[in-house]
Amino acid sequence: MTTQDYKNIIQKFPPERINLLRILHEIQNQHPHNYLPREALYEVADYLNLTMAAVYGAATYYTMFSLRPRGKFIIRICQSPVCGMMGSQTIVDLLQSQLKIKMGETTADGLFTLEYSECLGRCGKAPSMMINENTFTGLTPDKIKNILVEYRSK
Repeated sequence: MTTQDYKNIIQKFPPERINLLRILHEIQNQHPHNYLPREALYEVADYLNLTMAAVYGAATYYTMFSLRPRGKFIIRICQSPVCGMMGSQTIVDLLQSQLKIKMGETTADGLFTLEYSECLGRCGKAPSMMINENTFTGLTPDKIKNILVEYRSK
């Protein structure tokens, strides 16, 4: 993406501080590598008349934002106590084995990135995970394998 691409996204929103998180989400969601490049943060700060520290602070505070390039599909594994008791570590181990990466890494083909997430609010059907905006619950090894096959074909 170019500086002009960032400006085009930013200018969809009124130049008010209240729009900071929405702008950051929009930039990250439209970036092919699902992250917030430094140049984009400078453009946001300039547009909203904020310091770079204020924008950087927001981008690093919230776990859904990333300052590093990520895969096309972000797999977020819930690390709440309930998911932990229901076997989320088994799911993490399986995903790391199947994808041949560790948590926080991206597959060589740029397709998947593994991340932990705070509670996804699906405790009644734990363990759970998200892939981009889609939530999956009641995870089992077979279910994980089928999900990966589905996403690899997208």
